[in-house]
Amino acid sequence: MEFESKMQYTDKKKNKGGILEMFEKLPAQALAYAQQNEQRLISLIEELTAIPAPSHHEHKRAAFIRDWLMDKGAQNVQIDEALNVVLPMNVDAPGGCTLFLAHTDTVFPDMEPLPVQRRGGRLYGPGVGDDTTNVAAMMLWCQYLTEQGLTPREGVIFAFNSGEEGLGNLKGVRHLMDTYGKRVRRVYAFDGGTRVVVNSAVGSVRWRVSVRAEGGHSYSKFGNSNAIVTLSEIICAMYRLEVPARPGRTTYNVGVVEGGTSVNTIAQQAHMLCEIRSDNRQSLEEMKASFEQVIASFRQRGCDVSLELLGLRPCMGEVDGEEMARMSEAVAALIERECGTRPSFEAASTDCNIPYSLGVPGLCFGVYTGAGSHTREEYIELSSLPAGMRTMGCVILHEFD
Repeated sequence: MEFESKMQYTDKKKNKGGILEMFEKLPAQALAYAQQNEQRLISLIEELTAIPAPSHHEHKRAAFIRDWLMDKGAQNVQIDEALNVVLPMNVDAPGGCTLFLAHTDTVFPDMEPLPVQRRGGRLYGPGVGDDTTNVAAMMLWCQYLTEQGLTPREGVIFAFNSGEEGLGNLKGVRHLMDTYGKRVRRVYAFDGGTRVVVNSAVGSVRWRVSVRAEGGHSYSKFGNSNAIVTLSEIICAMYRLEVPARPGRTTYNVGVVEGGTSVNTIAQQAHMLCEIRSDNRQSLEEMKASFEQVIASFRQRGCDVSLELLGLRPCMGEVDGEEMARMSEAVAALIERECGTRPSFEAASTDCNIPYSLGVPGLCFGVYTGAGSHTREEYIELSSLPAGMRTMGCVILHEFD
């Protein structure tokens, strides 16, 4: 999950229809289950964190989750072609479905087991919070539903989805919405922690820009075109672009630059990875067009420049504002009740981007507090897990009799 600007839907006075009591406290049996499995949750987080799962390579973690759920008695668990682990319940029921998500991929390219360590009341490990803790918590609640034989009032889909991070380009949730989209009426993406609720989308466009040039020996061919020089000129032109003066926030970034052969070689090739982001759809489109014009201007000069689209995440679509406000206030009240602190509301790039773009309301939040996401020093506070588990349980059990 990648956070951006502050967002709306924070009005505490919205209490129509008893909204603050929308999520009842856990029944005694579910509360006892959560308490009895506190250490088991931690052990499951440790086991999952160690399993490498770069975007597009979530196979091992997906297989572990599927086998674990089936071992606990879950029926109809499957790994789909997008590497989502899907547990559907009563999906053909009238009235539509609620989709629960927790993404399995991490930003780390490692294909060997990752290190996990308990230290001073914290659990450290790459990806331990984002999003492994939420995956483990949802697995345990799926086990509870299976053991109790609970049936949702309408349809429910639990998806441990792929491709949320970086160039995963939301592959998993795209496939889920293609499969179930017309039946999905709301989405809860368990990602991040309890301090922030995401209720608006930050869209993005991501490219690989590649430049080819004459190159040659740095001395004997001095004056030949240099791909690194051309690429640096493109970067400077990008950073001279002015963001639109509209509400919201628009940004751009060059995140990776590579190229050349040696210190005494005029570079024949160079490339960069760059992106544009905005929580305003019109601004995103305008910035996209401006950057494409930058590339066109270099081509007109005779430069060999290619532009490859790597990722496209949509901004907010036409989502029912009243329903979003109702869901936002209800979840904020729930987190405040269970965790003791009211969360802030923010816009971010999450799995909810795809449902939002299709007009489906949803929220994104998680079950822990911690820090260091997207770094190898990431950690979660173990003391935050009981309240987070209760919070997730209240949201999930709200859909069941």
